[in-house]
Order: sequence, then C-alpha cells, then structure tokens
Amino acid sequence: MSAKLDRRHFIAAGASALTMPFVTRGASSQGTSQGTWPSRQIRMICSYPAGGQTDLLARAYGEFISKQIGKTVVVENKPGASGAIGTAEVARAEPDGHTMLCSISTTFIMNRVVMKNPGYNMDKDLTLVSVIPGAGLLLVANPRTGVKTLEDFVAFARKSGKVNFGTYSAGSAPHMTIHELNKQYGLNIEPVHYRGEAPMWTGMLEGTLDAAMGSYTAAQSVLQSDRGTVFAVHSKKVDAIPAIKTLPEQGATSKFFTVSGFSGWAVPKATPQPVVDRLAELCVAANNDPKVKEVLATFVLEPAIGFKETNALYQRELPIWIESAKSLGLEPA
Repeated sequence: MSAKLDRRHFIAAGASALTMPFVTRGASSQGTSQGTWPSRQIRMICSYPAGGQTDLLARAYGEFISKQIGKTVVVENKPGASGAIGTAEVARAEPDGHTMLCSISTTFIMNRVVMKNPGYNMDKDLTLVSVIPGAGLLLVANPRTGVKTLEDFVAFARKSGKVNFGTYSAGSAPHMTIHELNKQYGLNIEPVHYRGEAPMWTGMLEGTLDAAMGSYTAAQSVLQSDRGTVFAVHSKKVDAIPAIKTLPEQGATSKFFTVSGFSGWAVPKATPQPVVDRLAELCVAANNDPKVKEVLATFVLEPAIGFKETNALYQRELPIWIESAKSLGLEPA
C-alpha cells in the first residue's frame, strides 16, 4: 500500500546514491595545530545546489559548528559535474582545517569509477571526516501494474517483457539496482535516466514509468497522490514504513543491496589529524542540535558518525560500489 508523509510540508531531496583511504597524518601542517585551529572563518563548500538535501545538511551542521568554535562557518554552493567542481576546489585548498567539503556518495565513489579525470584524486587529495549513512531508497511501482512486492514485480516484468524504470542519473544506485535485478531474475528492465529526482517523480506522476526508485521524502508527491505503490526498499528499512521489506528480505541476493551510501564531510588530505578528529567530534555532537534534528527527520536520515565509524563504513562499502559499477560496464570516460 502507499506510504504517506505525516508532516504538512516536506523538502524534496537532492541527488541521492566515496573514496579514499584513511591514513594517519602528522600533528601539524602549514604551521597549523590543534592549539591554533581555528584562526579564521571556515569555508564549507557544498558541491550540490542550494535548497537540496546536501545543502540543508551543510547549513545545519555548519551553524552548530560555528557556535561551538566561535568562528563563522560560511557555506558556499559549488555545484556541477556530479559534485566534482566543488570537490576539486576543496582538494586544492590549504590543508589547515579552514576549508571543508560537504557532498554525497556520488562524489566520493562514483566519480572515481566513471570519470577519468574529475579534477581531484580521492586517494591522494581528500580525507573523510564524518558521514551520515544513507536512508533506505524506495522502489515504487505504478499502481496499474498491480505490483505490491518484489515477487509481483518480477512476475510483471517477465510478463511484460520490458519495464521502464526511472533513475535520477546514470550510474546511480537505482541504475545499479536495475542491473542487479536483471542479472538475478533474467529480466529486461530498461533504465530511464533523469537529471535528478524531481523530474523522475514527475515522470511517475505522468504515468510514463512502470517503476522508479528514490528517497522517501522526494517520493511523497507520488505517494500522496496515490500514483505509486512502494513494493520494496533498497538496503535498509525506513522507520516511517516499517511493513515494507528490503530487497534482501524479499530474496534479492546482490551484495549491492547491502550498501547504503552516505552524505558527509571531507577536508584536504594533509589536514592535521587532531583537527580532523575535532571536526568529526563536532559533527557527531551536532546530532543533538534541534535544527540538525529537524533536517535529519525531514529526510529520514540517521545521525552523523565518528571518524573511526566512517572509516569502517567506507572500507565495507567502497569495494561493493566499485564491483557493481564495473559489472554494469561503467568505466572512466
């Protein structure tokens, strides 16, 4: 059955589907140490447009950090090239803890897989500080299909011969999900790529798609109008719709259905470790701030996690993303 958002208003999520090793840096760089940081305002570059999920997270966490350190955190939106433009600017910045990046898994993982030269080398140029694990992505079917479970969807796809399935970009989590379902069940699901979630869900509203996949928040335009039925979630349950089972719970076996992706913060590679640790602590502490809580609740997101937990998440998910992308045939262009 359709799931509906109980709040009066919601904010459409931004582009929603990581890289670099975690190594210990020296205690000082460019004359900066934990004792002298911060010495001026901090630039937090958001590599996606204003008003979307990533931007709102950057501003909420940035405001909290500003209050704690007594210095202004200025959020600058530098969108473009799947986050590569803003990320390249941070990669070139002085590694003194006064420039941060706020971005998503597309920037941290997929750009590495599909771009030969995104303008930065994630292994050499950046270090993840803290991340917010991704929320469960919804798989939604057009009600005319009669699909209510993954089993129903597979039966519909086999009977139809071809299924038009919306994604919010090539190489996205929905794109790879389609590929993995085709492999396991011998289907002919055809990805229909849009430039973002909003136009994808518009296509669903117009009835041009058999199914689509995206965030709980952005899907509300479809769900509230009864133009779509949620039949599965990608890798993790969504608290607002606990009865909807994950793909693995319904028999899908790909390892890709165990990853969540994330939003998060990075700094230039040589930033002193004490400063990295302090920033990570601040991100975690921000989870209890009322404004941060509101944004997390709006997008049904988990709280930010610490540096070590971030490292563990990265190490676990990165190989799976890369394996799935290469299986799909995505190689650097």
